[in-house]
Amino acid sequence: MTTTVKTLSAFGAGELFQLLRDGIPRTRAELAASTGLARSTITSRIDNLLDLGLITPVADAASTGGRPSARIAINPGARVVAAADIGATHATVAICDLAGTVLTEKRNRLQIAEGPESVLSWLITTIDTLLADLNRPHDELIAIGVGLPGPVEHSTGRPSNPPIMPGWNDYDVPARIQLYFPVPVLVDNDVNIMALGERAHSWPHTNDMVFLKVATGIGSGIISDGGLRRGAYGTAGDVGHIPVGRGAGVTCRCGNTGCLEAIAAAPALAKALRGAGLEANSGADVVELVEAGNLTAIRFVREAGRAIGEMLNMCVSILNPSLIVIGGSMAQSGEHLIAGIREEVYSRSMPLASQNLTIVASKTGAQAGVIGAGILAIEHVLSQEYINSMGFPRATASAPAG
Repeated sequence: MTTTVKTLSAFGAGELFQLLRDGIPRTRAELAASTGLARSTITSRIDNLLDLGLITPVADAASTGGRPSARIAINPGARVVAAADIGATHATVAICDLAGTVLTEKRNRLQIAEGPESVLSWLITTIDTLLADLNRPHDELIAIGVGLPGPVEHSTGRPSNPPIMPGWNDYDVPARIQLYFPVPVLVDNDVNIMALGERAHSWPHTNDMVFLKVATGIGSGIISDGGLRRGAYGTAGDVGHIPVGRGAGVTCRCGNTGCLEAIAAAPALAKALRGAGLEANSGADVVELVEAGNLTAIRFVREAGRAIGEMLNMCVSILNPSLIVIGGSMAQSGEHLIAGIREEVYSRSMPLASQNLTIVASKTGAQAGVIGAGILAIEHVLSQEYINSMGFPRATASAPAG
């Protein structure tokens, strides 16, 4: 009988690395058994990854009688990524290892309306300072993730007609940063990166969730079937400008009337409280009044929650999430906002969609955005496609066929 060889798959260093990203150390024999590749090919791929520093030998495996087999695992400290969560009035920048752990960070008050040159110059300087604080040279930085408070064309990293970002429309954010740091720069909407960070940090096994940020604006990050959904032009989740019944006749800053943001975002609540004779100039003031037990502030916040719930009811019907997480500065108003949301969603949604639906405040809090920006960068540079693009040879796994 003649034996022929049948190609099973092309398997490069990138594919092998994905097996090791779970952090479980493996021997060469275990990797060969799980991939179907020859030990010599596995050794070659391991050498490729060792040259990059992405993996490292760890303590030997238990001996079964002969010489113990060395095990290989991912090396989270081999390189670092920079992560930036830039909001309307604040910015947080961090340096993370390859496991997404924040090593150091800096948070500043910063006005996005100052324009891209001012904001990105500050970002570059801050990354430089944080790297120096960690004693990490520039060549150990392999990617940068950035979140911005407006729609972003993710494939180019350019903001797309952002309503609260004058001077940013179509600005080439990656190119500006790469003048100083010549590494991949990934840019996304700030709520998308918050959704990534919240899921990774607090809900890693949840594949269908909506993260809703309620702050200066209102927006959502959508994770469906385990993946972030951006839509055709990067505007998926821009729910702040969905009209709701409670907003009828109220003019929004976008020029339309009835938008959710016009009645439930932090500036709208502060304005409503001023109209009721209370001192409230910001979302922080609203939260402070609620925490102090002011009944008028509590009533207004709960009503805002009901308006948000009216919008989320539509999201539940369309997306059928198992989890809705409320984040942003207004989430700090405690259960009053979420109580209003739950009241509306659970009373309006179909029982099948809402019977196992969980609605909670963010567990990750202010770090959700910067953690998510780090993940955005890490997932790009540690992907099998990116690692294979470094020019390593690819192996063909083969098996005899009779």
